[in-house]
Amino acid sequence: MKNIKLKKSIALLLAMAMSVTVLAACGASNDAGVGGSSNEVSNIQQGGAENTDNSGNVDSGNGVTASNGVVFSPDDPVTISIWLVTNQALPSPDNKIAKLLKEELGVTLEYELTTPDNQEMRTGTLLAGGTYPDILAPSEIKAPLVTGGAMLRLNDYLDSGDYPLLKEHVDPYMNYLSYKGGEVEDGLYILPNYNRYYGEINGNEHYGPGFFIQKAVLEDAGYPDLSNMTIEKYFELIENYKNKYPAIDGVETVGFVIPCFPGRVWGITNPPALLAGSPNNGGVIVDESNVAKIYANSEYAYRWFKFLNEMYNKGLVDPESFTLTEDQYQAKLASGAVLGMHDQRWGFGNAVESLVASSRQERTWVPTMPTFDGNEPWYADRDVMNKQQGMGISTSCQQVEVVLGFLELMLSEKWQKILFWGIEGEDYLVDEDGLFYRTEEMRREQEDLVWMSNNRLMAFRDQLVKHQGTHSDGNPFDANGSVKEFTDTLVEYDKNFLEAYGKSTWKGFINQPPENPPYYPAWNIELSEEAEIANRQMEDLAMQYLPRAILESMENFDKVWDEYLTQLDRVNIQAYEDDINKGIQERLK
Repeated sequence: MKNIKLKKSIALLLAMAMSVTVLAACGASNDAGVGGSSNEVSNIQQGGAENTDNSGNVDSGNGVTASNGVVFSPDDPVTISIWLVTNQALPSPDNKIAKLLKEELGVTLEYELTTPDNQEMRTGTLLAGGTYPDILAPSEIKAPLVTGGAMLRLNDYLDSGDYPLLKEHVDPYMNYLSYKGGEVEDGLYILPNYNRYYGEINGNEHYGPGFFIQKAVLEDAGYPDLSNMTIEKYFELIENYKNKYPAIDGVETVGFVIPCFPGRVWGITNPPALLAGSPNNGGVIVDESNVAKIYANSEYAYRWFKFLNEMYNKGLVDPESFTLTEDQYQAKLASGAVLGMHDQRWGFGNAVESLVASSRQERTWVPTMPTFDGNEPWYADRDVMNKQQGMGISTSCQQVEVVLGFLELMLSEKWQKILFWGIEGEDYLVDEDGLFYRTEEMRREQEDLVWMSNNRLMAFRDQLVKHQGTHSDGNPFDANGSVKEFTDTLVEYDKNFLEAYGKSTWKGFINQPPENPPYYPAWNIELSEEAEIANRQMEDLAMQYLPRAILESMENFDKVWDEYLTQLDRVNIQAYEDDINKGIQERLK
């Protein structure tokens, strides 16, 4: 039975992955191509008031008048084209929420999806073509669509007073979120997708970095103590399990995988900093005096990669790590045969969902926090708001007020609840105290990928502005924020697993995040062209030499490592470090 479930699970995941760079419309006919629109700003009008929500959006009976005066009505349909960088899949053609958008607002979303590893190529073709969808939703540290002139500066629109929810969403953080690179006018171009919190912060999952290990490995080892974790203990657990179970459900057991495809270079480069007890500052470690220095050429890096070389030669590191595409990586994880990997939890959500959907919870993973020399682990930080990830309006958009009015509506509590909880009475219920909950059947539906495709707009909401935290009625932003829902949703295997470790949530496996340093994080500091060139050269050298060093025989590791350091010495590292330190000092002012 498990093999059947496994095949279905992988097939579905692959089918979802094949949606990369797919253009599709859902829920309605397409009357506008990418970059075009069916409605122009001329449909702005004032509607009569019947019901007003928390933002001033008015339900006028036959449609809704947004706070900026745009009437959204099924009698006056509008198509909004949108380019999303996401690992999530397209909704099905008869998706329930897509139908609701059309029935209540007359809005049809016309999608183009690109996975993160294909983002750079697609961004290049978009910029070369010079015509863009209405909404651009990139997901990367740099901002080529902003600097390339593809995105509108939003400050004047938000300062107009017509978009109170969007304004409130970014206003306290405007300085942090604003682009200041000098290539286009300083200002806000992207509305951040994650980590803008309202009210009480909640959550049961750690979405950040970790050395993840399969639950079955820990169960088989008798639930060993995970405190004071070292890389030696971590790989010993993996080695013992792999030797005992060379195949899992007919698939050869894989010890450790390293994600290092385009867009995920940090999968191979970041571990030395975490092992040194540093939080995720990208390519640098920042000392107690707030001085940043790269660690690619450090003793920490040497120790980690030499150890990884040893583990490879023991057969514990997957040699395919360095040739996998993102889709292949996700599919490999979804096979249930991978025992461990260094990654960030958000980076393999599709694989987890696929395994859960096939009732293989024992093949999912929990984070561990190995460090060198007894360093205090700092894997979990306070959630940082994304600067260059989220949605912006393109310079090709001919209906800016319509699109902004739509996003304003989507940020209202009504639509946030629809998008993240579903339809009341169908997807969740409300108890006598006004708190949301789900029945067992509703909870299991959330684990069914086909059901999710038919009933959730996963790709759209991935990049959408979110009301994380709590709503005004005290309910959490989504079911993941409810401890009761989390506990009630657990299957027996996960309940027993958590009980064995004395934990109540998956977040309990990671450190309590201390206060972030005032400059934090250094990885999103904007770089000058000279520093950016140096950064790119260091990444290219990492992708060229580190796989070679890992795959080399143990006696030749030092030779390859020395070649790597020689090449690093030729990079203008000083320019990179100077820019990072300049950015840190500016944030400390």
